[in-house]
Amino acid sequence: MKLSGKKIILSVTGSIAVYKAVLLLRLLTKEGADVQVLMTPAAKEFVSPVTFAALSGKPVLSDFFNDAGGDWNSHVEMGVNADLMIIAPVTATTMGKMACGIADNLVVTTYLSARCPVVLSPAMDMDMYAHPSTQRNMEILRADGNHIIEPAEGDLASGLSGRGRMQEPEAILHYITALPDEKKKS
Repeated sequence: MKLSGKKIILSVTGSIAVYKAVLLLRLLTKEGADVQVLMTPAAKEFVSPVTFAALSGKPVLSDFFNDAGGDWNSHVEMGVNADLMIIAPVTATTMGKMACGIADNLVVTTYLSARCPVVLSPAMDMDMYAHPSTQRNMEILRADGNHIIEPAEGDLASGLSGRGRMQEPEAILHYITALPDEKKKS
């Protein structure tokens, strides 16, 4: 998939791996993509939205409404108009919500409205990743047509070592650019 001129939604959820999403954003914009960043409230605890806004040239969206102006951040419009949605890092919590259709934040409601390919890059501790419920949710998400980039093995934030590290931004970019150009669902 060529990224130049593509409308990409980069959704970021609450994981220590959020710092890698900053680097991924930089790579996507260098490829010429038009990137809108969405963040869950938990993601904003790890990296400030200002960092993403500065690199994307757009305000970061994390709530349904803009309290100051009363504007509505339309998840439907974003989902319908996007060429690609990337959720990186995606936590076990968010994958569970996605698999069950629990639309309680802007990231999941936008995902449920998306008519474009969706790429997930999980990040979590090895026991969470290996847990049967996480694996079951991933199978549901795969069956729903999502692309999942398996996490890497290595040192984890917990101090343990195992599978659960979000893939490096360069590997995610390589995965995305190797995808065929898919037409949007009507």
